[in-house]
Amino acid sequence: MRDPQERATSKPLPTLGEGCVRRYDPDALSPHSGCDFAEAAELWRKLQEEAGEQSETAQKE
Repeated sequence: MRDPQERATSKPLPTLGEGCVRRYDPDALSPHSGCDFAEAAELWRKLQEEAGEQSETAQKE
């Protein structure tokens, strides 16, 4: 072990930007790094559908 700071088995993902606009590098995200968003679009559609149904119910009352 050359560097005593190299003990961790995981490393943080690369980021872009600084301060308030700092975010993960989208090109570095992968299912291997725990960033699988394959079903995010379906979840968003369901949430929007539910929000629409709730607003329709509120309008009827």
